[in-house]
Amino acid sequence: MFTSHVFTILSLGFVLGLRHAFDADHLAAVSTVLAERPSLRASSVVGLFWGLGHTLVLLLVGMVVLTWNVAIPESLAAIFEFAVGIMLIVLGAGLALRIRRDRWHVHAHEHEGTAHVHLHHHGTHGAHRHVHWLQEARRPLLIGMVHGLAGSAALLLIVVSTAATFFEGVGYILIFGLGLIAGMMGIGAAMSFPVIFSFSFGRRAYLTVQGLVSAGSIGFGLLMMWRISRGEPVF
Repeated sequence: MFTSHVFTILSLGFVLGLRHAFDADHLAAVSTVLAERPSLRASSVVGLFWGLGHTLVLLLVGMVVLTWNVAIPESLAAIFEFAVGIMLIVLGAGLALRIRRDRWHVHAHEHEGTAHVHLHHHGTHGAHRHVHWLQEARRPLLIGMVHGLAGSAALLLIVVSTAATFFEGVGYILIFGLGLIAGMMGIGAAMSFPVIFSFSFGRRAYLTVQGLVSAGSIGFGLLMMWRISRGEPVF
């Protein structure tokens, strides 16, 4: 029977998943991806696959925790958080290098009856091609998986303390993931607007926005690593 206790736990999971999407390290990582090839459709795909990667890792770790009733040591959780800081620096630095290397321009056209905008770049080999986000789903998926490891300790502590059964715990994680995906898709769409809006002010404005995103990701990654090394909470 679907009791009020189970409903309360699942509702809490969705709300916490939605809230979890707004963590600063999530915003920093996703912004670096969206800044490279922004569009509303791309932002939805990024949010979807980021959330799927995050949820997949949480589900796998959660099933282990719920099955064998093991705990994630604080030292291991800190290592996962430190890895996120490194990833943010790599993402920010990669975006900065891409800005320097590539020459971007905006190209509007129709595709399958729908008008939309593509950003093209000519790299070192002069390649000129369209890249659709469905072809690049692996990147946000992998980024989400790294974040899933970093966020597993706190979430699973809640699951173990509130879930009465294995399936109740798994259901909590899945509902948490749905809330997380919904939040990330909404955040991605909102974050795309200022980047897309910069197109109307020319290439320099767009590159400025990219530069700010790159610097923000690197700066927050360094801050995370510094605070973790000092044993301080990241947020």
